[in-house]
Amino acid sequence: MKTLGLVGGTTWLSTIDYYRYINRGINERLGGVNSAECMIYSLNFADVHTNNEKRDWDGNFKLVLNACEKLISGGAEAIVLCANTMHLLADRISERINVPIIHIAEATADEIRKKDINIIALLGTKFTMEEDFFKLKLAEKGIETIIPDEADRNFIHESIFNELAKDIINPDTKKRYLSIIDKLVSKGAEGVILGCTEIPLLIKQDDVSIPAFDTTLIHSKAAVEFALS
Repeated sequence: MKTLGLVGGTTWLSTIDYYRYINRGINERLGGVNSAECMIYSLNFADVHTNNEKRDWDGNFKLVLNACEKLISGGAEAIVLCANTMHLLADRISERINVPIIHIAEATADEIRKKDINIIALLGTKFTMEEDFFKLKLAEKGIETIIPDEADRNFIHESIFNELAKDIINPDTKKRYLSIIDKLVSKGAEGVILGCTEIPLLIKQDDVSIPAFDTTLIHSKAAVEFALS
């Protein structure tokens, strides 16, 4: 089994899900009392969030690269960035380390392709929705991405940091998310990417009529596949 290095803390809530999904996935494949060989470097999310709001990607690059280097020095054979937004830095980091980064958008694109979906809605932080790093990986697989309008993007972004990242589940917020998804379906979306690792805390597949792609779960499964390859 290969050793995984998880860069977590972005937020700790979704990092818990990563740890659970990866260990459960290993156990389902190997049986008995098998679990994953992995390490977690948990960042202080306050530092990351401050840099995000200033769009100080160089600051976050230094934080994440430092975490990756420490995991690799401890024996990690691949890096799992436990947040969608952090993949904005994935290509830069890949150039500086000697182990692969298991990319969340590539894994998600593969799952969307299995469903033969051509147009997908993307929810996430403003950075994930508005920057190109996620959408380009989808486009490479022939998948068109649509995102909410500005007001809805702002609402989703604020709810992630003010509620979901603090483990606050608000029924009214859930209703707004479902309304946003309905609007995107009316614009042609055939599925929806829950493109922030906290969104699955709020929205489940049973809540929507179209395929919902839980990036936390998808990414964790890709990590399991690598570990057992």
